[in-house]
Amino acid sequence: LAVFLSFHDFMASDLSGCSSETNEDQPGEIQWYFSQIKGQIETEVINEVWLSFEQYYSLLSHNSRFLLFFVSVSQFVMVDSYWEKRLFRESDVISCVEFNHDGELLATGDKGGRIVIFQRDQSNKLVNGHRSPEYKVFSTFQSHEPEFDYLKSIEIEEKINRIRWLKRKNVAHFLLSTNDKTIKLWKVTERDKRVDGGWNLHDEYGTPRVLPRDSSALHLPKLVPMEMVVEASRRRVFSNAHAYHINSLSVNSDQETFLSSDDLRINLWHIEITNQSFNIVDAKPANMEDLAEVITGATFHPEHCNIFAYSSSRGTIRLCDMRDRALCDHPACVFEEPEDTSSNTFFTEIIASVSDVKFSYCGDYLLTRDYLTLKVWDLKMQNRPLETYDVHDYLRSRLCTLYENDCMFDKFECCWSGDNRHLLTGAYNNFFRTFNRESGTDMTLEATPELAQFHTMLTPKRVCYGSKRRKDEFTPDALDYSKKILHCVWHPQDNIIAAAATNNLYIFNDYN
Repeated sequence: LAVFLSFHDFMASDLSGCSSETNEDQPGEIQWYFSQIKGQIETEVINEVWLSFEQYYSLLSHNSRFLLFFVSVSQFVMVDSYWEKRLFRESDVISCVEFNHDGELLATGDKGGRIVIFQRDQSNKLVNGHRSPEYKVFSTFQSHEPEFDYLKSIEIEEKINRIRWLKRKNVAHFLLSTNDKTIKLWKVTERDKRVDGGWNLHDEYGTPRVLPRDSSALHLPKLVPMEMVVEASRRRVFSNAHAYHINSLSVNSDQETFLSSDDLRINLWHIEITNQSFNIVDAKPANMEDLAEVITGATFHPEHCNIFAYSSSRGTIRLCDMRDRALCDHPACVFEEPEDTSSNTFFTEIIASVSDVKFSYCGDYLLTRDYLTLKVWDLKMQNRPLETYDVHDYLRSRLCTLYENDCMFDKFECCWSGDNRHLLTGAYNNFFRTFNRESGTDMTLEATPELAQFHTMLTPKRVCYGSKRRKDEFTPDALDYSKKILHCVWHPQDNIIAAAATNNLYIFNDYN
């Protein structure tokens, strides 16, 4: 791997290019507007649904996991309510969202193993003096299929866990996608010409031709125009390297290597080599009874190809330099807050687990998301976060309920704005939160089909206690915890947000 800086020089480098304190005038707060919604709107699907007893029995017999609801006739209404709320197919639920490096393409993966790529409007149409934020379907293809591991007797779901784009080098686009076990490299190309002619042995209908005696009678193939088509072809398959479920993918800045991580190991791959990977982190103890934490995410530095960071279920972030040693079991830096044992509860370790970790675009900061907070870490300061933002602190009083219904194990993602000045993450009730690092202000916004009208302005929401509430205020008891935004991304150059809410993809922009 190329060496750009010694690690100590890197840690002492000037951070003026990405400082939270700026000499420029503070920009105004971003006002968000609805742009698009992709997918079938839930309210259109879930009207009054009444199924006969025989229809219920047929549905339940083909879906064994719902048999728990079908215990007696007295629970018939409960099953009916469940199906009214969950009528869309589970395979349509969006499981990951990712912009490419210039934001022209937006890819989504779902639990059915499909990838849908959207392309930003290419017509140069202006909306109020700005380029149109509209995205249209560019390509759809099946990335993964369900498999069965006969050695371990377990099913491998087709669900897409992560999508990562490679930087564009030619007319084709390349992306990596992974399910729990297998990583695939896909090439997406546009084609508007086809080969025509050259029918020397057979004509275009397959009828044999009489071989010409003179070479001048040979037909040479030629390219003729055709309707534009987008083709996705699988170029590489990287498999058999993870014993546990893959939770992260990250492409290196050299665009030739990438890492993949599971609960206990992180592997380094070369994009051209499918049958070999290097284990760079091994957190598996000799005795599994001694296991104290697992790896929850990993990411490469955006500029230095030798540096990567990974997070753990104990809220710790470790920064590693691959030049230091081949197996990075001893990190160069460890970022963690001092543990306050006086306030520890049963849930302390669970809510401290880091569900996502991201480098800032300038590479000088780390952003982490745990269950209740967003934290910004300065790479020069390891003992505490530089900034801490409460995402939904009002849930602290409901941790018992959230633990019982497994909501406490939801893995919310987070991201930076392209200028590193704003942060974005999701919450319950289809809320998403934005934080302005310069002013310290934040907004709670809702992704709902009721806004599904172009250029509708989003009204900030509030969660508060008390019986007297305004129209846009909610109590924690009134929130729908089955509706949540786990996956959201910010356009790398413009103020455009894409947020996945169950089977719908919402797109918002900052100009009307």
